[in-house]
Amino acid sequence: MTGPHHKVAITGIALSDCGRVDEATPYALHAQAARRALADAGLTPDVIDGVASAGLGTLAPVEVAEYLGLKPRWVDSTSVGGSTWEVMAAHAADAIAAGHARAVLLVYGSTARADIKAKRRTSNLSFGARGPLQFEVPYGHTLIAKYAMAARRHMHQYGTTLDQLAQVAVQARQNAAANPDAMFRDPITVDDVLDGPMIADPFTKLHCCIRSDGGAAVLMVAADLVPDCATSPVWVLGSGEHVSHTTMSEWDDFTVSPAAVSGRLAFERAGVSPSEIDIAEIYDAFTYMTLVTLEDLGFCAKGEGGAFVGKGRLLRDGELPTNTDGGGLSAQHPGMRGLFLLVEAVRQLRGEAGDHQVRRADGSLPALAVASGTGGWFCSSGTVVLGRE
Repeated sequence: MTGPHHKVAITGIALSDCGRVDEATPYALHAQAARRALADAGLTPDVIDGVASAGLGTLAPVEVAEYLGLKPRWVDSTSVGGSTWEVMAAHAADAIAAGHARAVLLVYGSTARADIKAKRRTSNLSFGARGPLQFEVPYGHTLIAKYAMAARRHMHQYGTTLDQLAQVAVQARQNAAANPDAMFRDPITVDDVLDGPMIADPFTKLHCCIRSDGGAAVLMVAADLVPDCATSPVWVLGSGEHVSHTTMSEWDDFTVSPAAVSGRLAFERAGVSPSEIDIAEIYDAFTYMTLVTLEDLGFCAKGEGGAFVGKGRLLRDGELPTNTDGGGLSAQHPGMRGLFLLVEAVRQLRGEAGDHQVRRADGSLPALAVASGTGGWFCSSGTVVLGRE
């Protein structure tokens, strides 16, 4: 368990080149992000004694560590989809608090977009057809169809509308407009979202995340290393993780995500409430994911997510600035995007977000942020609460 008495800080963050990166390998993006995160922290590679990585190679993170020239004594290769990085951050914080490591590098890189453009791979409609999934895949139940089915259930049960779901994409794009690193920045309207090509009812193209290339890295350190760093620390205040199902038939309620558990645990362990959070970075592979996660984290009541997002609350100057960089719907989404949530949260808390920096009503910097990742089709969730103090 993490908490205020476990002084673990994030002192280095970075993105690799993102968006359209045609000439780099995934390993190169890992290395680029790692070098930049170390430079951000003002530390050298020899301080790193822990590495967490997933999604690349046969023996991740062994291959990644070798490529980076590291020989860690603590490793994590937990792979639970998009929530991987929040879960890894929780594991790393616990390891550092227990004295098993002093400096842990979380690193990721993917050329998902470039690989498809170059025909090195094809798009995947599902995660596979082995194990329990063999009972769903033959019937055409694709990854996106699972999210679409859950969205339709929420619409039926709570009256959530297509316009409200579209607002999630519109506000994400408006946030991205001020972020020079976002892949798509041109404004869109609700009509643009609704009139787009249908992908899986009710999701049109703009309800779905973009496909990009890119990498990210986060350096987490013990409190005694903080004075050696060049940056102001952002502390890991609390974390939580939860898994709920893999087959849709075992999902108790399509309108409840595992963030309902991971979020509660993270807030309890941090000793804060959702009402105290200044910014939220939420995994948004699809618009419905943002909406239901906001409910499950406690920012609004169950079933009220549509009304909550429909009032501009997710904008940088809204009541709950959410996905302040534009999120996976507009900024970047190179596969498992959870690490990008942590980078953006730290950047905002340090006041280094440039034109898309969020400020409180009194002009001060945000003090508390939550990053919540989702994996699979709401199969897993990891939530981390971060603070400047």
